[in-house]
Amino acid sequence: MNVIPDGHAANRLRPCHPDNRVENYLEHRWWSPLTVLDLLDDQIRGRGTAPAVTDPTNLTVLCGIEPEALSWQELGARVDDLAAKLHESGIGPGDVVAVLMPNSAALTATYFALWRLGAVAAPMPASYRQYELTRIVESARAVAVVTVNGLGDRTPSQEALGLIGQIPSLRTVFTFGPPASDRGVPLDAAPATENSVETVRRLSAALPRSVNDCITICWTSGTEAAPKGVPRCHGDWIAIGQAVQDGLETDTASVMLNPFPMVNMAGFATSLLPWLLGGGHLVHHHPLDLAVYLDQLQRYRVTHTSMPPAILTMLLRREDLRAAHDLSALRRVGSGGAPLPPGVVRDWQYSLGVEVINFFGSNEGVCLLGAPADTPDPLIRAEYLPNYGSAARTWATEVADRTTARLVDPATGEQVTAIGGRGELRLKGPTIFAGYLEGTAAASPFDEDGYLCSGDIFELCGQSGEYLKFVDRSKEIIIRGGMNIAPAEIEGILIDHPAVADVAVVGYPDDVLGEKCCAVVVVHDGDDITLADLVEFLRAKDVASFKLPERLVTVAQLPRNPVGKLQRRELRAEIVQAG
Repeated sequence: MNVIPDGHAANRLRPCHPDNRVENYLEHRWWSPLTVLDLLDDQIRGRGTAPAVTDPTNLTVLCGIEPEALSWQELGARVDDLAAKLHESGIGPGDVVAVLMPNSAALTATYFALWRLGAVAAPMPASYRQYELTRIVESARAVAVVTVNGLGDRTPSQEALGLIGQIPSLRTVFTFGPPASDRGVPLDAAPATENSVETVRRLSAALPRSVNDCITICWTSGTEAAPKGVPRCHGDWIAIGQAVQDGLETDTASVMLNPFPMVNMAGFATSLLPWLLGGGHLVHHHPLDLAVYLDQLQRYRVTHTSMPPAILTMLLRREDLRAAHDLSALRRVGSGGAPLPPGVVRDWQYSLGVEVINFFGSNEGVCLLGAPADTPDPLIRAEYLPNYGSAARTWATEVADRTTARLVDPATGEQVTAIGGRGELRLKGPTIFAGYLEGTAAASPFDEDGYLCSGDIFELCGQSGEYLKFVDRSKEIIIRGGMNIAPAEIEGILIDHPAVADVAVVGYPDDVLGEKCCAVVVVHDGDDITLADLVEFLRAKDVASFKLPERLVTVAQLPRNPVGKLQRRELRAEIVQAG
């Protein structure tokens, strides 16, 4: 089922799933009857003046905004203030609002303010530029953008304001931080009046709500050039958050440090939702700055965080860095996005006393997690994920009993049942999305039986098939520091360079970021090209910095099969072998 973008939504909320599916999930208690707003209100009442959310210490350097720390009561007041200002500017139920901001207390409050109004947030990484912003605003038919005036050497508010008049749906740009834009609507200027706040409270209380109301449209590149919208509702997110919470086990005493952009599965599932369910303290970070990150771990006595596998490995090797910072409060670290080195997970547990949770997930699908309660042996936990489709085991997270999983041989279409067999992971259950935003995907991601086709190849492992081992991504995305890059998108731009006759973009290993982009180029006869030329060409198109190639290889021709399909895996292997 697709959520249909219709511009201004005529004061109605947008459902995600068919009514019969929602009724089934609620009847079986696979979904909570609560909304994320109910969770927030419960924590505000119960936690009061306890710390709720804290800004990155380098926020001033990032975007000129003074860092702040809010209690739960203060967060509630900030949400009300922002909701009043957004409402005064015409934001209402069903409106889609694009959000491009760094991790911060302001970002957290903005999400909840939009949801108070019944609006839908379409978040994107702060590193996105006008190129990506244009496509997302158009795809979602967003009526507004919330962003910052400054971000490093950029002015995101000006990039967004430049789209007004070009995109019919877009009418307002809201801003945070100095300097205030002449045409933007500042959200951090004078507080909203008491009357405005009270009006919004009454409107919010009277708004009919459902756990099936769409609250976010996240974006995934997949293997296609255009971004694909992934609508999610209250029920989706709480089910996902509870699954992760069952592994993290956060509570009111927990301090969570979030280094991933809070714009999709990585940020929402591993930080925002467990924090909201547990009622602890959320400390923001991003982009990754190791010195700032280590200082935050020590300063706030962080108990839970997430790290890419490469950072786990590097910190384990760098005893000097660990000795210079007190990390004794740290209890659990979530990691994923790439295979975990078993020895690293073992040494974090036995030498440092920190348990590493193995995460696997996607914007569309479920979070599989290797939790210590399920797999005490860190060597097994690093290499294998639980098979929620196995009848041989029960798992710590209740979502396992509510999820059907199977491996399907992509060549034959047959289900894989033999130990050691490999196939595409397919999933069905209460954490699976309903379908892509209309107009953003060429084909349905579900098979004829209603299973989500993940595009990821796993091996069936264990004595009774109780484990899954990740083998490869059948999708060709490159994951650089936790950020997805679609090769086809970059290739589609570079092919217009006058010196480029043919081009492929592939990932190559990097010790810190996991992968980086390599542009493999066939140059027109008589022409020459440099990496700097390609980067300059992409920058002129306002492509986000993390997508820029960091290596160039020129070849006489690209490897293709008889029907012209690029043999990307073969090309990647050659690049890796060349070093």
